[in-house]
Amino acid sequence: MFARSAPRVSARASRFAQCEAEASSLTPRTYSKLSPRTAWRPNLVIQQSIIRRNASGASPSREFWKEQVRRNPVLFPFALISVAGLIGWSIWYIPWYYENVIIKPFQNYPDPVANKLRRAMFYTRKPNEDIFEAARYFREALIVARMEGLDAFGDHVMAIKYHSALVFERAQMYGEAIKVLEQMRIDCERWLEEESDKHWNDGNRARVLKNMIQATVKLGQLYDIKYVRETKNAEKRLVWAVETMLGELQRREKEGLKPGEGDFMNEAEIGPTLEALGTHYEMHDSHHLALPLFLRALDHCPPESCHSVILMNNIATCLAQQKLPPSPPPTHSKSKESTTPPSPVPTRAHFLAQAKTWANQAIARAATISSSTRDEECDTGCTAATHNLGEFAEMVGDFTEARKFYDEAGRIAYRAGFKQGSVHAKEGLKRVEKLEKAAKSA
Repeated sequence: MFARSAPRVSARASRFAQCEAEASSLTPRTYSKLSPRTAWRPNLVIQQSIIRRNASGASPSREFWKEQVRRNPVLFPFALISVAGLIGWSIWYIPWYYENVIIKPFQNYPDPVANKLRRAMFYTRKPNEDIFEAARYFREALIVARMEGLDAFGDHVMAIKYHSALVFERAQMYGEAIKVLEQMRIDCERWLEEESDKHWNDGNRARVLKNMIQATVKLGQLYDIKYVRETKNAEKRLVWAVETMLGELQRREKEGLKPGEGDFMNEAEIGPTLEALGTHYEMHDSHHLALPLFLRALDHCPPESCHSVILMNNIATCLAQQKLPPSPPPTHSKSKESTTPPSPVPTRAHFLAQAKTWANQAIARAATISSSTRDEECDTGCTAATHNLGEFAEMVGDFTEARKFYDEAGRIAYRAGFKQGSVHAKEGLKRVEKLEKAAKSA
């Protein structure tokens, strides 16, 4: 142990002797420069920097925040509040989105079906919109639903088919939407022919018949679109839907409900079905056929609904465009005259007076609807009714009254953001100005 320490001691001793020799070789002037204060100064600088670093590193964030607040006394706190608000909103929104957008719409489907439907809906939204991918996942969802044992004519499976048709319609792929709905109608028709007698008492017959009627109404509306224009198919589908619905309602009223038969169509579903056929007739200038359908649809429409304003305006339009019936030929019979007075033949003035009454009723109805239930249909219907009053005045040559109604229609449309109404009002004003100039020149 001693032998191992000896070399280290001797080395230290030799080093000490060397330092003593070097110190003795220095001149007094040189030695005076190496004062204790000068010799230790580098060590003091290092120590002070370390102390300063430790002092500043004790709370670097505090100094940083103070400096930022001093530089930006308004923007920096505002930025902090904005970031905190964004974090808080994200904490609330992400769970809400997951629950209400991802889980809730498909909670009634088995998980394998729900997963396919989520993928389909993913491809129906921008910026990931891909209609063909969405259609593929809808088809896969139907296949998985059959494998999971879901009823092929149940509401859940029918909803998948109907929604896929709506996706095609929104993408303006009307031919594909018609194919889906036609197949849906054919399947329901086959089921009603083969299975309906077995399902009077479990509600399935009424449910499938209702789904078939609604799909057929949608088919008729698609056939009427200007890009399709299959008028005969549209009328055929819509007439079948209305006749089938009214026949079923009449049977229930006459025979009564059978045990377990279930509900059929409510007021909110009967009215639109009648209105769809009325709109078809109005589009093709069969106003005498559209008028009774609009009147019956109005009977099934809640009075506090803004849609009643639209129906009243449609009734006014049909009345104003009614064709006059041919005058009856004079009779030359020498028989005894009948005591029953002949019924008056309606005239153009009679139809216009009734149309004006219905248009004024539409405007009055819109004014009575509360703000809680009011929607854009009230403003649209009020604009259309006011514009129609202008046209009725124009028909009888009252240009001053027509200009007043066109101005009012333009103001209502402008306040409601109804651009089409504003355009029609301006066209009406221009037309009245031309007619006035022509009348003065004549």
